Amino acid sequence: MENCEIIEFPDVGITLSDGTRLSARVWCPADAEDNPVPAILEYLPYRKRDGTVGRDAITHPWMARRGYACVRVDIRGNGDSEGVMADEYSPEELADGVEIINWLAAQTWCTGKVGMMGISWGGFNALQIAALQPEPLKAIITLCSTADRYNEDIHYRGGCLLGENFDWGSVMLSYSSRAPDPDLVGEKWRDMWLERLEADTFLPGIWLNHQTRDEYWKHGSICEDYSAVKAATLAISGWGDAYKNTVPQLVENLSAPVKGINGPWMHKYPHIAAPEPRIGFLHEALRWWDHWLKGENTGVENDPDYRMFLMDGVRPKTWYEERAGRWIAEANWPVDRPATRLFFDIGGKLGEKAHGFSATVASPQHCGLEAGQFCAIWGGPELPGDQRADDAFSAVFCSEPLEEDADIAGQAVVKMTVTSDKPQAQVAVRLNHVHQDGASTRITYGLLNLTHRDGHAHPQPLTPGKAYEVTIPLDHIAYRMPRGGRLAVAISNAYWPLIWPSPEAGTLTISAGSIDLPVRPPAKGDEVTFEEPETDIETWEHDVIRPAGFKRWRETDMKTGLVTLHVVDDFGKVRDSDHGLVTGAIATKQWVIHPDDPNSARASTHWVDEFERGGLRLCTETVTEMWSDSQHFYLAAQVRAWEGEDLIFDSQVNKKRDR
Repeated sequence: MENCEIIEFPDVGITLSDGTRLSARVWCPADAEDNPVPAILEYLPYRKRDGTVGRDAITHPWMARRGYACVRVDIRGNGDSEGVMADEYSPEELADGVEIINWLAAQTWCTGKVGMMGISWGGFNALQIAALQPEPLKAIITLCSTADRYNEDIHYRGGCLLGENFDWGSVMLSYSSRAPDPDLVGEKWRDMWLERLEADTFLPGIWLNHQTRDEYWKHGSICEDYSAVKAATLAISGWGDAYKNTVPQLVENLSAPVKGINGPWMHKYPHIAAPEPRIGFLHEALRWWDHWLKGENTGVENDPDYRMFLMDGVRPKTWYEERAGRWIAEANWPVDRPATRLFFDIGGKLGEKAHGFSATVASPQHCGLEAGQFCAIWGGPELPGDQRADDAFSAVFCSEPLEEDADIAGQAVVKMTVTSDKPQAQVAVRLNHVHQDGASTRITYGLLNLTHRDGHAHPQPLTPGKAYEVTIPLDHIAYRMPRGGRLAVAISNAYWPLIWPSPEAGTLTISAGSIDLPVRPPAKGDEVTFEEPETDIETWEHDVIRPAGFKRWRETDMKTGLVTLHVVDDFGKVRDSDHGLVTGAIATKQWVIHPDDPNSARASTHWVDEFERGGLRLCTETVTEMWSDSQHFYLAAQVRAWEGEDLIFDSQVNKKRDR
């Protein structure tokens, strides 16, 4: 079935067993009642009416025309769904998802077979719900997601507290404060809005209650039992995304049918992502669905286990429109291929032999400002910049110029012997490509809170002066190091604002170290190909009132010494041409620190969201802050809401959490 006539339902009610009504937008073939089709669910808090409306228009109608019912559901307490949302990936959210799947399978227009697809939050809960094994769920496509909520999400990496824990919590405070659309929910819109405003939770206060890998994080982490996932799984991410490691992890560990793709992209669907080249993701998804939901022989079972875009080495930039390279494939993953080991050496050298040396690291607290955004998502200058500034604050071990190209594809691992003069310390390890003129491109990186050296469940303080052997896996990558370039390992004990500083400034001493590089035979060209991005797609019709724009800049106060990273994410303001809703949002953020004082770290965000329909004008404003001392973290959040000129809601909360 291809290019069949479809119909759209903007607000289909799904009433759960507790009486809560969830709102779904559905696209399906016009004759689905007479000729039932499989259903594909995407289940998110990001507001189908005005949040994901652009990408939904590009994606779901196209798939519906190929014989599927595509169902986009707002999670309870968000968008046009009733109720309140207490936390991400809660047992309630996942149980609701199972109910939705069973409801879909029971509809007269559905064959009884269901797939689930999503990126980020929707990719997470697709995996998590698959692990609950609802019988109708036969296949999933999970993009930019995680199997490990503690160590592979926006909260902690290697036991280090990520700045994104505060930042994304602030995003969600804003999203969950927004009103439903009266055109869909009717007269109860104000009561629904006030209910969610009263319940709106500043989630970092919850997440900071769980600074180690405990039962809270094990919930929803399918790495606890990969065998629980029975649905056929296609996993996709990109090298510019924070969740690139999940793809090879799933391919290696799932017992269900699984394939993986990592492209050059940031946190976006690969038919609309950057940097290019994009792929025909909808065709790839259609092959997956047609096989697992319709039983057609599309060849997906014969695809290589793992397909990667091997990027050419490039000069550092905070944004790329396109990355040169080629597609490579591993028929079986993981591969049994010996790593190339290079040793840290005296004089800051990186070579094939180890000699005795000693190197100290005492990075100023603003080291890390060239790291870029933890998860590049909005399309602004979010990628890592020239690493020379951060290299100057790091211990750097650099190779001789390479005599031939080297294709690095997989996960590099650093091992080193390190001594700290403080009981708590963190380390950031970067693998860089150093160009002939000294410019430095970050290839990949890894983090470790040294008190988590033996695991994330029960951290142990360091004994000052004692040497420890530690292992630091770096993020997976596929990168061609060109002949004449030099590889460098850069090690710092600060990486602001990507990670929150240690309680005390300290010094690390490195006395031995090595890096294992996953070098594969050189690719001579594309080893696999994809369809080109789809052109026969619909687009969202809308009028631009204020264009979007994204900016980042730094400033140093010459009197106080404080260094500030400013971020402005202006999402613009638009009018939907179909139903007339006007929405807009703008966020401003500051990350402030003094180079000599880890306890000077301070982060703040300010979000303003606008909502207009006819004579109705609504606005929400959220203001959040985080700071710390050597013993505690501090959080402050305020939510205010206006109807016209009237302030109808004003709530403030302050939280204090032990470190």
